[in-house]
Amino acid sequence: MGGSRMTLHRFAGVIPLVLLAAACGQEAPRDTVRVQVEQAPDYMRTDAVTDKGSVPLTEAAQETIDELRAIIASNSLTRLARKADSQPGFISNFAGATHRTHWDLLRRTGFDPILRMQDLLDGPYGTKSVAGETWYIWPDMAAFEPEQLQPERLNFSQRARLLELVGESGIDQIRDGDGYPGVRMAIADDGRWLYYVHEIDGEE
Repeated sequence: MGGSRMTLHRFAGVIPLVLLAAACGQEAPRDTVRVQVEQAPDYMRTDAVTDKGSVPLTEAAQETIDELRAIIASNSLTRLARKADSQPGFISNFAGATHRTHWDLLRRTGFDPILRMQDLLDGPYGTKSVAGETWYIWPDMAAFEPEQLQPERLNFSQRARLLELVGESGIDQIRDGDGYPGVRMAIADDGRWLYYVHEIDGEE
């Protein structure tokens, strides 16, 4: 009997250890998975990503945007050209045509500068530092350096979006080392409207 009680006592002492080991064995995989998820690199992002609003718009830049949106609502190329004429050094084309002449020509060929500008402003912007100024650039991918635009450096969703923005011919130009070849626009942090272009020649 004494031997039986001693055996039971020893057995009872072993049970907590077994249960503790089992509990540890059950928890270990959960802890391991949690650590791996937290430390795993995010393969769907690259250093080239510029999030919308990563550099907040200045008050002056926002005022310019509000003015452009008012022009868009009026659907007036005259007002758009008047605004462009008032901006020192503003660029709409690289052929030397006046802003109004250039935009009239685009509209006759089926490209509506006003509607396209609305699409740009409704999308994300990127930023560049140029001569001590911050430039807000639409779309965000137009702010990427040429090497950052290489399709191999972009994630799947970025590549799909770039293709939608510039097409296969634009992708070919990027692979050849050119900068962003699509429609793009920029406003400086002091509110100056810098450019609104759709050509690749004379890249800023």
